Amino acid sequence: MDGPSPGLISRRAFAAGMGLAGAARLPGAGPAKVIDCHAHLTHHGNPGWEEADRRLIDAADRLGIGQLCCSLLSPRRPARPEDFRQCNDWAAEAMRRYPGRILCYCFVNPGYGREAREEIARCVEKLGFIGVKLYNDYVATEPVVWPVVEQAIALSVPILHHAGHTYWLSEPQPRISDGGTFAELAGRYPEAMLICAHAAGGGDWEWTIKALRNAPGVYLDTSGSVPDEGVVEMAVRTLGAGRILFGCDMSLTASVGRIRSAELSDADRAAILGGNMQRILARRRAG
Repeated sequence: MDGPSPGLISRRAFAAGMGLAGAARLPGAGPAKVIDCHAHLTHHGNPGWEEADRRLIDAADRLGIGQLCCSLLSPRRPARPEDFRQCNDWAAEAMRRYPGRILCYCFVNPGYGREAREEIARCVEKLGFIGVKLYNDYVATEPVVWPVVEQAIALSVPILHHAGHTYWLSEPQPRISDGGTFAELAGRYPEAMLICAHAAGGGDWEWTIKALRNAPGVYLDTSGSVPDEGVVEMAVRTLGAGRILFGCDMSLTASVGRIRSAELSDADRAAILGGNMQRILARRRAG
């Protein structure tokens, strides 16, 4: 065939049409920057890491995502200091390869207290990272986590924390945090900027949203592969659009579709897609 048949479009054109181009537009203004608050880079132990990172950028281009806030996690968990330092070095390299497109969270295991705090200081103050990424090494309310929260507050950066309200996993995560955990932590540290990860991929999203009602310092990211309807609308009704962050956690098409299909005002959609994350990032610059 010399070209596509009449009436057919390429896969790239279809993806672009389903993306977020113009979705963050405010009345009377140009389109705002769309920011994915929850993305991941590929560990260099995977021989295809470079191509995987390139595909991530390519997918973001096609879907209208301007910036990706990424972490790079160690496959060995709980991660040791040498693991998370190496991961963060590779993340810094990705920021240099894709300037302005990739922003990075500093991944640490808070169980290594001194090493974790030194790594956060190095990444944020010297390498320009925008926040901290915690996995499920400890429940967020355990005292071992508190020094990391206090350091993030002092540096005016957010903590993106793995989360889920699930009891059906084939490999349970006994120290996973959930919305109730973050609400409790926010009560202790109301000035902290905490991001509860993947509302649409962490189990009972209705429970999670309700648990965060009275925790204004906790943001909820919309990422995940679960295709349930109404996640974003309930989150906006319950928490307010100012506490919702667009995220994908690598489920890009599902996460984009969730925002495109949600019944939202233009202002609320623009805030979720990038405005809220821009305000979080601006706190570091203003500090």
